[in-house]
Amino acid sequence: MTEGCVVAVVRRPDLDSSAVDGLPALLADYHLRTEAEKGVAVAGADALPERYRAEIVDPRTAYADDAVLVARCGDTAVGCLVVTSPADGRSEIKRVWTDPAFRGRGIASELLAAALAHAAAGGADTVRLSVWDWRAGAIALYERFGFAVTESWDERGRLVCMERAV
Repeated sequence: MTEGCVVAVVRRPDLDSSAVDGLPALLADYHLRTEAEKGVAVAGADALPERYRAEIVDPRTAYADDAVLVARCGDTAVGCLVVTSPADGRSEIKRVWTDPAFRGRGIASELLAAALAHAAAGGADTVRLSVWDWRAGAIALYERFGFAVTESWDERGRLVCMERAV
């Protein structure tokens, strides 16, 4: 990454307040933008569905079994990603987000590379993710990383499911 941005792999139980400073704001931005793109704009994080508010309010509990990757530029958290612990040889990447002011610097690519390395080190054979079909830039990024569209495991319309071997 450029301009002093680094990816820090933050895991439970070593998830401490200094490591996650800024993470709740990134998660809130992610969920608010996603809801707005789905046509369900909400006034603020307090109006999000409970399952999303729980992630924002207490990421330590929400991701207790997962790895949270946070990209920082100096002291500022500018991107995040969650990779689940392997189940049946498969991990899932979710909550990929880069602050719009920091896009175009390779932050999402660094997060993805770190997530794939973490999944492989944790024993995953396959990594999967889902992305809304209107997020063409994200889909192109995932394809550059070797993800391919696969049969959907989710019944929500317009959701593209992708996976790749690690």
